[in-house]
Amino acid sequence: MSEKIKHECGIAFVRLLKPLAYYQEKYGTSFYGLHKMQLLMEKQHNRGQDGAGIANVKFDLPPGNKYINRIRSNAASPIKDVFSQIFSQLDTATKENPRSVKDSDWLKQNVPFTGEVFLGHLRYGTYGGNKIGFLHPVMRQNNWKTRNLVCAGNFNLTNVDELFNQLLDIGQYPVETSDTVTILEKFGHFLDEANEDLYRRFKKEGYTKSEITDHIIESINVQDILRKSAKDWDGGYSIGGVFGHGDAFIMRDPAGIRPAFFYHDDEVVVAASERAVIQTAFNLKSDAVTELEPGKALIIKKSGIIELEQFHNALPKKPCSFERIYFSRGTDQDIYQERKKLGKLLTPAILNEIDYDIENCVFSHIPNTALDAFHGLSDGVNMYCNEQKTERILSLENHNPEKISKILNFTPRIEKVAVKDIKLRTFITEDSRRDDLVAHVYDVTYGVVKPNVDKLVVIDDSIVRGTTLKKSIIRILDRLGPTKIVIASSAPQIRYPDCYGIDMARLNDFVAFKAAISLLKETNQGHIIDEVYKKSKLQENLPKEEIKNYVKEIYKPFTPEQISNKITELLTPPDINAKISIIYQTIEQLHEAVPNHKGDWYFTGNYPTPGGNKVVNKAFLNYMEGSNERAY
Repeated sequence: MSEKIKHECGIAFVRLLKPLAYYQEKYGTSFYGLHKMQLLMEKQHNRGQDGAGIANVKFDLPPGNKYINRIRSNAASPIKDVFSQIFSQLDTATKENPRSVKDSDWLKQNVPFTGEVFLGHLRYGTYGGNKIGFLHPVMRQNNWKTRNLVCAGNFNLTNVDELFNQLLDIGQYPVETSDTVTILEKFGHFLDEANEDLYRRFKKEGYTKSEITDHIIESINVQDILRKSAKDWDGGYSIGGVFGHGDAFIMRDPAGIRPAFFYHDDEVVVAASERAVIQTAFNLKSDAVTELEPGKALIIKKSGIIELEQFHNALPKKPCSFERIYFSRGTDQDIYQERKKLGKLLTPAILNEIDYDIENCVFSHIPNTALDAFHGLSDGVNMYCNEQKTERILSLENHNPEKISKILNFTPRIEKVAVKDIKLRTFITEDSRRDDLVAHVYDVTYGVVKPNVDKLVVIDDSIVRGTTLKKSIIRILDRLGPTKIVIASSAPQIRYPDCYGIDMARLNDFVAFKAAISLLKETNQGHIIDEVYKKSKLQENLPKEEIKNYVKEIYKPFTPEQISNKITELLTPPDINAKISIIYQTIEQLHEAVPNHKGDWYFTGNYPTPGGNKVVNKAFLNYMEGSNERAY
């Protein structure tokens, strides 16, 4: 993505199923779980750079010992900072007691982060600031082990207001209205309730107070707690949690919006937001890693029993397609092929846009995240060239070596045209007075484009606001002197807010929305804007289940091509010499390339939960009323 956009959070989870001494003997380290957590988090650093955190729970320590450790960091390199702090403590302890490095029992009792369960989190914030208090894992603490809770997740809920009021109705007094606090307190309420019920039961059966805790640990029903907690949640989520006594869980939302994968054997249970990172960390084949199905929870009891339980009825499965286009790492074998196909499917539209003049065209990509799609486009253009070469050779009346050689040299010219200056981008602030610096975020490779002769095609993985295109990319590409610049997006037009974990909440941020509004006004259809506002206003206070997405009517009068043409007009600076054309992937081609991830609400407005319509309705009202607040 050529312009900065917030990603979504990532989770990592490791549960050791053997005593620490087992890993010391087999792998030569008592820190096996910690090392795996570091690798899982480093391999997901693309998912969260606002902050990172890790928590560890130790089993069966004598009373008086700290059995939950947690470190969170919002440093510039938060993962590095977290593990630097942890390993610094380990180094200090082992230097003071050199023999301890192989004494797993001593380490567990005396050194932090040497327990059996690890829960890590990488944050890209969509709510609040970047203070430590907003970072995960979050904790709900209690002197009873079975009432302690550590929680981390990749989520956004659309109905926090409803859930907050439910907490008030049961007598709580939450200190915040964020979905993180709301989820934590929901869990906490039903965890407390389960503890109370079991305590009364075992007390009635004659057990002593000291005996009751062990019976609660054996009997507590994690599935029931998750079912009650998530009953009214509306949103996308993958959440990991650990109770103080050792039971742990990973849960995924009923529509499968947010991703979650897991693997287990007789040594370890591991979960993460991406399949490929588990493969890398544990040297596994892809089919060894399992996708957690919608509405299900992976539950790992303290005893080591592993259960897959349904905590919520599954909705029609709508996993986020943006995961496949952009957010997840392209090292996953399926994602890589899907991204290539997205690029390949753009080939006919791009060839048409350059009048099939491949000899006088340079093909490239911006930025590096679009490289996989660019490989697909390259394959598509090469296939076209091969078809043309075959036809031309077959049409020759005699086998003239010179003509054949010329035909065989008919191949696309693929070049590295633009390179992002990371240091400059990091230096630039959001200050509008820094436009001159923004225009130089990318450097260009001079000499690869023949001035006043060549056309230039660059592929991007998505175009959201278009600000970077207008202020930087188009200007610097124009310096090379092409006759035409074609910007191709491997994603369709982004028309609607996301509300499930990606920071795209305001309609006026989307250049596609601006284009549709401009077209309505230019074609004397401005009354549609007013009509949509009236309809949206009338349903402002309706239950989310009754709200409709009337914003679709803003786009309805126009074809995608008409909106693309208007986007091109809006994003073309006035002093550009080259002709500019911006083209987008179609929805149909998106589904062809990514058949198993039909969550396309940002493109189509078809939200998988009722709360999505509530959010887009609020976003449109905010736009019409001049409010810059978030829609959720």
